Amino acid sequence: MGVKVVVIPVAGLGTRFLPATKSVPKEMLPVLDKPLIQLAVEEASRAGIKEIVLVTNAAKRAIEDHFDENFALEQMLESRGKHATLKLVRETLPEGMTVTVVRQRQALGLGHAVLCARSVVGDRPFAVMLPDDFIDDVDAGCLADMVAIYAQTGACSLAVEEVPRASADKYGVVSLDADDRISAMVEKPAPADAPSTLAVVGRYVLPAAVFEALAQVKPGAGGEIQLTDGIAAILDRVRFVPHRFKGVRYDCGSKLGYLKANVMLGLRDAEVGQDFSAWIHSL
Repeated sequence: MGVKVVVIPVAGLGTRFLPATKSVPKEMLPVLDKPLIQLAVEEASRAGIKEIVLVTNAAKRAIEDHFDENFALEQMLESRGKHATLKLVRETLPEGMTVTVVRQRQALGLGHAVLCARSVVGDRPFAVMLPDDFIDDVDAGCLADMVAIYAQTGACSLAVEEVPRASADKYGVVSLDADDRISAMVEKPAPADAPSTLAVVGRYVLPAAVFEALAQVKPGAGGEIQLTDGIAAILDRVRFVPHRFKGVRYDCGSKLGYLKANVMLGLRDAEVGQDFSAWIHSL
């Protein structure tokens, strides 16, 4: 059984981008001309994913609406002959993909958000994507590589990257055994206590067994149900490997990372890239 479903938790409040996120979900903030959530869905599509499960709350209807049809807008664009723009609007959800929405009624952590998708995912292997982590990869993408690992070896995987030890308390950090298998995980350890400097970033390929583990774990760091703790509980019976992805990760949950992502995509853009580059160099 391959990985055909991805859970995308989008219930967070995005407080680091207030006041912009007072009424606009942070996942709808654009990187150049595409919102973060669309970039995540497009990466999932390139990985062969056919089913999206959005874990959201009642204040995030704009995300659902983004992937729905907008008849008035489409009719206006068609009547004005704006066929290229119409095509972009109709392709916000890649062909063949479906979207299911479940509610996270209480903000009890990432692990709890993933657990909310249990009734939809069932006993299938699945992926988890965090839209805040935009991984810029000109090839198929990070998730496509992780889905291929599962198809070829049966191993689940976590996307990881080296981080400064001083920043270890911002991440889940893994330990590896002699076979390059993930042997332990800890959520947001104090830098001095971190088992390594290999941090988990927002891409996961998981077995359905993690749902039962999440249902049993007690609140961890920050008083929340941590996905890291659920994964750690099954490491002794499920093979997990680290995926050292290609490309560059931009933490678009931070202002600096978000700005960097916009600059890099702006410089590559066919329409404005050359002029934008000239302007950058004139500063």
